[in-house]
Amino acid sequence: MVETAARWVLQTYKHNSLHLINSLEWLDRIAPGSPEHMRLATVTHDMERAFPGPDMPVWNGDEDYDYYVAHSNRGARIVGEWLRGQNAAEGLIADVEALIKVHEFGGWPEADFVQAADSLSFLDVNIELFLGYVTSGKYREDQVRAKFIYSHTRVRIDWVRELTQPMLDSAIARLDKLLLR
Repeated sequence: MVETAARWVLQTYKHNSLHLINSLEWLDRIAPGSPEHMRLATVTHDMERAFPGPDMPVWNGDEDYDYYVAHSNRGARIVGEWLRGQNAAEGLIADVEALIKVHEFGGWPEADFVQAADSLSFLDVNIELFLGYVTSGKYREDQVRAKFIYSHTRVRIDWVRELTQPMLDSAIARLDKLLLR
């Protein structure tokens, strides 16, 4: 089912499928042998962004708890519906939905690993995207800086947060260099 989900991500989420695929790669590195529901939640955690609609939450560039909750809940619903269409077992669907609902925050060991894989991937492959947002004026420098820092500080697993520190340092250095142009 994970391979099928990865294909769905690649075919459907053109804007940022690399982040989701990379999140799964990070999960496999930091939590090898993770069960299917963790791997499915990780590879699909942001799929709600692939489905614009009137109920789609919009990030305002600030660390907005309500946005993250709405994003996570909508994502869990969309992925759950997709899994039902794949005839997945209801227990698996419930486990995946539960992890997607907390992928921004963690909260228990499995959720903490999904959240950590998301942060690692963000700092690994989304820096250029967010630097582009500064250049285009979509978001301010302070908003992007805060997003970079948040992606590091939200990691609940100490040894994984240590992995994100050099990634954060590099992202901040690139942002500072961009601002000097």
